[in-house]
Amino acid sequence: MKRPAIFIDRDGTINEQMGYINHLSRFHILHGVPEAIRLLNENNFLVIVVSNQSGIARGYFSLELLEQIHTYMKDTLQKSGAEIDAIFYCPHYPRSKIKEYAIECDCRKPKTGMIKKAMEKFDIDLEKSYMIGDHFTDLEFASKSNIKSIMVKTGYGLGEVDFILPGFNHKPVFIADDLLDAVKWILKK
Repeated sequence: MKRPAIFIDRDGTINEQMGYINHLSRFHILHGVPEAIRLLNENNFLVIVVSNQSGIARGYFSLELLEQIHTYMKDTLQKSGAEIDAIFYCPHYPRSKIKEYAIECDCRKPKTGMIKKAMEKFDIDLEKSYMIGDHFTDLEFASKSNIKSIMVKTGYGLGEVDFILPGFNHKPVFIADDLLDAVKWILKK
């Protein structure tokens, strides 16, 4: 049976935007995120994190550190009764000096490779699905994936709303203060 999914950007939406998270001590989950994800779980939404992580390709942090951060994030959220169903990330950067990551991939947002991987793993109802993020690439990713988007004002979001969104072709269906505000809006629909 198809289920709607909420695709969530990581940096600036789930956790504090601090540039490249190159140490576990720099990863801080934003206020309201555990409650937001728990509400999605309780309302039968798949919770799928989709995140560009080119810091691996740029040599700013290792794949092992990224996996530690994701384990920490999932464990911390689980302690609050919030479950992430899947995490998809893109480690690539075309101008990387690390050959294995220096590719023009199809997974770096706004390209749609991560949603294609999610569709292979889950039976997703795209018509009832949303992308929530703090960056214009999240909106374009949603548009190319034929799902609705919500912009949050956390992370880069406030600046994106003020300076990029007015001239941007891919408009969100809602601009939320944060992830919890976005989820509450979705649940009222």
